[in-house]
Amino acid sequence: MIGLFFILTYPFLYLFSRRQSLYPQLNIIRKICAFFPSALSGIFYKISYEEQIDWSKTYIICPNHSSNMDIFAMSLVPKNNFFFLGKEELLKNPFTARYFKTIDIPINRDSKIASFKAFKKTSERILDGMTPIIFPEGKIGDEFPPILHPFKNGPFRLAIEHQIPIIPITILDNWKICWDDGKAFGIKSGISRVYIHQPIETKGLKIEDDEHLKELVYQKISAKLEYKL
Repeated sequence: MIGLFFILTYPFLYLFSRRQSLYPQLNIIRKICAFFPSALSGIFYKISYEEQIDWSKTYIICPNHSSNMDIFAMSLVPKNNFFFLGKEELLKNPFTARYFKTIDIPINRDSKIASFKAFKKTSERILDGMTPIIFPEGKIGDEFPPILHPFKNGPFRLAIEHQIPIIPITILDNWKICWDDGKAFGIKSGISRVYIHQPIETKGLKIEDDEHLKELVYQKISAKLEYKL
């Protein structure tokens, strides 16, 4: 299903990826390629909110990460112009390469210089009014069932530097629907529940407050996971 919709939408994907002014349309293609293949495979998304989000604002979105399907779920959440900051290996994936060569930003976490450049480019996109989606764990862990790994500091420092709110998001079921337990990869139909926490304001915070902000976001996501799993 993913391959079919990728082929059907590729002419538009290619066209919209040619100019930055068309990035909002590029994200519409991304939402189509996330929703319809999932729905036709019997996978649906239930998105709940702690409070309604004002999508006219710019945020940093921080979800937990336990499944490859998390990218699909997160593509459906924002109602403003957004992009992913993701691992460099996604440049080699035929379904994500076009996005990560244009709207999205690849990052090599093994290189401090590459990481610095990626976050600098992310800052530029934020100044343009775009919302980054950053998985603060920086990876999908090898554990099955998954655990919530420690968070990286990058997204929290960015939020403080730009004085913009950060939205914690708990993705509850994707690791059960699309899984890799180290022995086999599998996928089945089901409901992917996504919980959008209340945005956390960063106005007035200083860079040295990044550890506190990181811990606050971690605890919010963790508490929701512990309650549901």
